[in-house]
Amino acid sequence: MTTVDQSVSGPARLAEAGEGISAEELGLAARNHGMPLEALRYDVTPAGLHYLLIHYDIPDTDGATHVLDVDGLVGTPLRLDLAALRERPRVTRRVTLECAGNGRALLEPRPVSQPWLVEAVGTAEWTGTPLAPLLRDAGVGEGAVDVVFTGADHGIERGVEQDYQRALPVAEALRDEPLLAYEMNGAPLPPQHGAPLRLIVPGWYGMAHVKWLRRITIVDRAFDGFQNSVAYRLRQRPDDPGVPVTRIEPRALVRPPGFPDFMSRVRVLRPGPVVLDGRAWSGHAPVRRVEVTTDGGATWAEAALGPAGDDFAWRRWEFPWTATPGRHTVSARATDASGRTQPDRPPWNRGGFANNLVQRVEVAVTAAD
Repeated sequence: MTTVDQSVSGPARLAEAGEGISAEELGLAARNHGMPLEALRYDVTPAGLHYLLIHYDIPDTDGATHVLDVDGLVGTPLRLDLAALRERPRVTRRVTLECAGNGRALLEPRPVSQPWLVEAVGTAEWTGTPLAPLLRDAGVGEGAVDVVFTGADHGIERGVEQDYQRALPVAEALRDEPLLAYEMNGAPLPPQHGAPLRLIVPGWYGMAHVKWLRRITIVDRAFDGFQNSVAYRLRQRPDDPGVPVTRIEPRALVRPPGFPDFMSRVRVLRPGPVVLDGRAWSGHAPVRRVEVTTDGGATWAEAALGPAGDDFAWRRWEFPWTATPGRHTVSARATDASGRTQPDRPPWNRGGFANNLVQRVEVAVTAAD
């Protein structure tokens, strides 16, 4: 990877007041896509509906020849092909992935990047082999600090040529949850989701889940690569070193009721009893409460939670409502077992990361017949 040039590695640009979405941002939005919110009906998101972010290109990888190298500060360097990884213990984990930039386009001033609203999320069943036993087989050396994961995707970001690389602290990499995945929803990984091999880090935002994984390197220092030290940081000012983006903040989404107006996406609903529903999740701790408002936040009431499942997968909620004619703003907010709750105001930062403000769904209930 090219050494980071500090003259081009500062935080992303902020849009000027009144500045619209640029052609470059539209290009990103055409390559990447969010999950249609009606897909909140599924416990497991179909692969084609799951949100997608590709930093550079989808690399030309071949499962028949792909190998994973494990090196650096290890006792025994390893080289494993996909067949060898498939011979290792096999597990399946249901995990909700969310892009760290979800909600970015709703901020003011708006950070200029992939213009996500709230749809950058999805839940899949990932099958593969646990990471920690593989690292123990390689022998984590004394003094190890970070575990660096390198993907096969290569490009330029803010003037810096690089392979896509992210690192986890050794303690996080040795948790039970991280997975080297080669299947998604019971089928081989699709090319856009990291085929033939990717990292899954339950509870962490999507930037940590390195796709097209080809190398794992253990190092004796905090990794200072671009994606760790520059890109994914919570900053308030250009000269602010910031803090790293890590685990997913709690969020609840409403599955849009009724049917939509084509352009505005305002929901149209007949008057009468209706059951509002959606999903809620957090990367810090399981969701313990979801509250719903149908009057723009003037009053809130607790929703009923569905059965608890995997700790790092979303949880269904339901709320009965009698829809009356007029305009309504429907929202839901989640609270997890650690006490974290969604804010009513967006937590602004220059990268537009971890913005878990409460969603607002505009509903027009028609007049009674």
